[in-house]
Amino acid sequence: MRSARNCLVTTSLAVLIALAAMPAKAVNIEATLAVDAVTVYPDGASVTRVINVEIPSGDNSVVLKDFPLTLEPSSLRVEGEASEKLTIGTVDTRPPRAAPPVNLPELDKRIEALKDERANLEGAIAAATARRKFAERFAETSPVGIGEKGEARPVAEWRAAFAAVAEEVATADAAIRDAERKQRDIDREISRLESDRAIKPPSRLEVRIDLAAAAATKATLRVSYAVRAARWTPLYDLRLDTGAKDRKPALELVRRAEITQTTGEDWSDVGLSVSTVRSARGGSAPDLNSLIVQYPQAPRPPASAAGAVSEMTKSRSMEAAAPPEPPAKRAEEQQATAEVSGFQVVFKIPGRVSVGASEGAKSLRIATATIAPDLTVRSVPVIDPTAFLEASFKQAEDAPLLPGRTAIYRDGVFVGRGQMAATSKDETVRLGFGGDDKVKVERSVVKRNEGSAGLIVTTSKTDERAFKTVIRNGHDFPIKIAIQDQLPVSENEDIQVEMLPSTTPPTATNLRDRRGVLEWAFEAKPGETKDISFAWRVRWPKDKGIIMTPAG
Repeated sequence: MRSARNCLVTTSLAVLIALAAMPAKAVNIEATLAVDAVTVYPDGASVTRVINVEIPSGDNSVVLKDFPLTLEPSSLRVEGEASEKLTIGTVDTRPPRAAPPVNLPELDKRIEALKDERANLEGAIAAATARRKFAERFAETSPVGIGEKGEARPVAEWRAAFAAVAEEVATADAAIRDAERKQRDIDREISRLESDRAIKPPSRLEVRIDLAAAAATKATLRVSYAVRAARWTPLYDLRLDTGAKDRKPALELVRRAEITQTTGEDWSDVGLSVSTVRSARGGSAPDLNSLIVQYPQAPRPPASAAGAVSEMTKSRSMEAAAPPEPPAKRAEEQQATAEVSGFQVVFKIPGRVSVGASEGAKSLRIATATIAPDLTVRSVPVIDPTAFLEASFKQAEDAPLLPGRTAIYRDGVFVGRGQMAATSKDETVRLGFGGDDKVKVERSVVKRNEGSAGLIVTTSKTDERAFKTVIRNGHDFPIKIAIQDQLPVSENEDIQVEMLPSTTPPTATNLRDRRGVLEWAFEAKPGETKDISFAWRVRWPKDKGIIMTPAG
């Protein structure tokens, strides 16, 4: 007896040791990760989700089923920490399997019952239709022989017979209409149930993370990935205080980020940043192929329509804010903090922000700068005599000004919208703030003479013109004024252009590398009037004609 008991104990210990030596079966752990942080780029976004999960000892797979279909699988990265040794294995994405609805039997029973009910209504319609036809045939039959024994009824009884027929027809019609209405309601319900019954394609992506834990542990995992269906565009508020005699002008430049996203996931209560990096451009400059010079080849026969479309596609692809009460305090708008590195600027929005999928654009303030600008009234009277107020300054911040829409305010009044050009550090920014009605500019033609030149024999033709521009400063303070005009430019040695001595010497020629564009810049005192004279002559061979067209 004791020998048998010892044998049983030995066998039990052997089983326990064998079970302990067996590897633990892999466990699938389903979990949901909340979006924790998002960085939005001008052409995409980087999303980070965080989860705290308990991992059993051994090999496990964390299955996450609520990722957007717009996720770029190659960008998926996983990192984290755990109290015990934890190894992250393979990470892959897959569309979740399309599964039938869990209440499929109930749906099938309901659809079957509705179809039976519809069939019963079909029978009721058939019976009512037959009843109607019988009454109609009865009405078509002569009243002769409709008595109980087939004898003719008196004419006085015909009206009662016809009334009975009409009542039968009306009753049958009402029954048919009622049954058909019920059939339509049943058809709609069947269609809805069959839609619920159908296996729908997945609207979310499944991410599976393989983990190996040396012992049961608690882990924090961070999953990051890129999506393309998101972007931010720069917006600017430009608020100019033009100053006065005793106050210098000041410009407040407010940067905003307008964020839109249609990724299919809501970013709720997340840490939000915007970056100036354009992630869709790729990592390298494009390769440049050789430029070949050769004689033209013989023309080929016309390509097929499909070929033409292919060539056209290829060609296009080569060309993308009691005691007196204390004064009210002005509400301040929060703004981001900038982190500047050698190749990008990241603006971190304070606090937590929510940006829903497909809910439209959300505008956030990211930076504010107060600048002492240079004010100039600029006019191009050859095109428009309006004097436009321009504020210019040198961009001193490391964060570049990206191209974007501007809202323009002058002395607290909204005067219009414009565009901000891309500007890097130390470059000059020029911003227009609308017309200045206190500066008058008038340009008039003083002389226009077309004729011939030559001592005895006419050898050439000439076109001589003279203009006068009058500028008056109606302000009670001095202001800088710049007037632009254009001197014709010749691209042929036979066509000679000269600026005549009567011209007031310009302060700049070929302004900003534009050939023939002249500028007269000066400071006008309060109430001062200034005249600018401008004259030129063009000479060309007598046997030829010329035209003057604006450069493209």
